Amino acid sequence: MSPKASESPSEEPTHELVPLEPDDTWDGPSGTMRLTGTDEVALTFDDGPSPSWTPKVLNTLAEWDVKATFCVVGKEAKAYPELVQDIVNQGHTLCNHSWNHEYELGSLSAPEIRKNLERTNEAILEAVPGAYIGYYRQPGGQWTNRVVGVSMKMGMIPLHWSVDPSDWDKSVKAGHIEKEVRGATDAGAIVLMHDGGGDRGRTYSALEPILSDLTSRFALVPLP
Repeated sequence: MSPKASESPSEEPTHELVPLEPDDTWDGPSGTMRLTGTDEVALTFDDGPSPSWTPKVLNTLAEWDVKATFCVVGKEAKAYPELVQDIVNQGHTLCNHSWNHEYELGSLSAPEIRKNLERTNEAILEAVPGAYIGYYRQPGGQWTNRVVGVSMKMGMIPLHWSVDPSDWDKSVKAGHIEKEVRGATDAGAIVLMHDGGGDRGRTYSALEPILSDLTSRFALVPLP
């Protein structure tokens, strides 16, 4: 896959890596990662962990032997550290999704942004010491050059998406979520879905048919 952050397999993972350089495949807003860079597809789940929905999503993924990437909110990681542990123990990748899902974080000063992302990483690491946190996703996709720059200086790849079924919209039904993901996903896609931040029953209902379809067409992988 395309992200470049050198790490020896023998080294202990850390959230504070060397600053990253932009990759030529990062063609999302403000130079963010929008595709995996291979034929593999990555499912991502935002706004958790949620005691109501994260365990259900994890169980369904396990039934299909699929690994994904979870973009966790620091406040929720602090409240439910056991769920962060479950995510890591089951082989999924972690992504920083800000402390309290701050849409306007990118408009703040660089020191304020860094403090927010560091606080979130600290909450994750309290739950899972030594966890690898190689990605940052801006809430609502409201990227700015400043928040992209801070995340990269902290060694986290700014992670966008190429498929958004709008499962965050309360008016969207499970059938629409399934149809959008199945129809819009091509090789290399990064798919946005949610396991927290509200009632995710529609996402959960759509997940199994989505996995049935996508696993028949692609290799589904966690971001590296």
